[in-house]
Amino acid sequence: MTTESLLASVPVQRSGELPPGVADALAGVDEGGLVRLVTELVQQPTTTGSAGESEGQHGLEARMRAIGMDTDLWSIDLPSTTGDPGFPGMEAPRDEAWGLVGEWGGSSGPTVVLNGHVDVVPAGSPDLWTVDPWAGTVRDGRIYGRGACDMKAGLACQLMAVDALRRSGIRLAGRVQLQSVVGEEDGGLGTFATLRRGHTGDLAVVCEPTSGRLVTATAGALTFRLTVPGRSVHASMRREGVDAVDKYLLVHAALRRLEAERNRDAHPLMAGYTLPYPLSVGTLRAGDWPSSVPDVLVAEGRLGVALGEPVAAARDALERAVAEVCADDAFLAENPVRVEWFGGQFASGSVEASAPVAQLVSSAHARLHGDRPPVLGVPYGSDQRLLTGGGIPTVLYGPGDVRHAHAPDESVPVDELVRVTRTLVLLIATACGVAQRRTS
Repeated sequence: MTTESLLASVPVQRSGELPPGVADALAGVDEGGLVRLVTELVQQPTTTGSAGESEGQHGLEARMRAIGMDTDLWSIDLPSTTGDPGFPGMEAPRDEAWGLVGEWGGSSGPTVVLNGHVDVVPAGSPDLWTVDPWAGTVRDGRIYGRGACDMKAGLACQLMAVDALRRSGIRLAGRVQLQSVVGEEDGGLGTFATLRRGHTGDLAVVCEPTSGRLVTATAGALTFRLTVPGRSVHASMRREGVDAVDKYLLVHAALRRLEAERNRDAHPLMAGYTLPYPLSVGTLRAGDWPSSVPDVLVAEGRLGVALGEPVAAARDALERAVAEVCADDAFLAENPVRVEWFGGQFASGSVEASAPVAQLVSSAHARLHGDRPPVLGVPYGSDQRLLTGGGIPTVLYGPGDVRHAHAPDESVPVDELVRVTRTLVLLIATACGVAQRRTS
């Protein structure tokens, strides 16, 4: 059975009968259980690259087994994985990393992949939070904490959707596969390793925060480093030297011009953003003594990759912009700026809005919640590009607004948890097919 053939059985809006037993599974989605699960997941710090990242994977494996899933928990061979020519990059140093996949269902229908990352970014200064970032505080219909939105809420929805189907007595014809991955925040290590291990499916949903909207396209993001030279002298003789900061300012102005050029005619899916493909410099380091003219400046940043743009073309655009600055400056012409690409290298990714995976998610959402969800692209990178590149058509659909991700007082609305979980229940049952229902 192909994914294309599934479209004939997709429910439209509120008409038609639900698949056998699905109404019970939908009714069995437990709001209180969802809140408790997200709270407990937030309370376990799983910062990217930390020991907590691995501990989180072991904890989730136990939860998968507790709801009747078959699990594959393995230690990722880091030297072999990072040495693969297709490895997407990594910024956080790691001594270990663990992959985790849970499966449940039969073998006579399609496999639906639900992918989510357990790792979270650091909490930052606690002074900027009104709550403890690791407490999982519930307040005014929202759950607060680092990772609540990005994306432990999505992981909780995936687990609870499978549990609701299992408890309803449904037996699937196909299988649902939960991929819990590490290293998404710094490149995509976990999903890359999961695909490399052979775990695959017919369609996939990554439950990143989309506010319940359907994301069919994600921009890319490439991490770069610029090393800008100068010539050091005593500060009292500044004009006898070459200030690396001054030379960097020439480069920075060129980067701003490049950003404007690259955002002039953005893809229609990105029309809602004032800056679909940002070019941002995040760190600057220069000099080693207050009374010396700095002889080097190192800038690290992020280059947005346009939808459908090859990574090589995006890199070339930045390298050419820097080279033009160097060619126009006498000192930099003799001592050019060095450009390096390191860390996370996110290509863009997309599927057509007419693709079966998009139509299945859209129809399940509409059947339960009214209108079909808006379809859009997003300006950030995700593991969508790895999954689609691995032959699994993939969309993003999850609870929470990305504007709350990585921010102080990160939070997710409880009502969105329930809506997304119910949509996943119907999606899984429809896409996998219901073989039979267990009777007591």
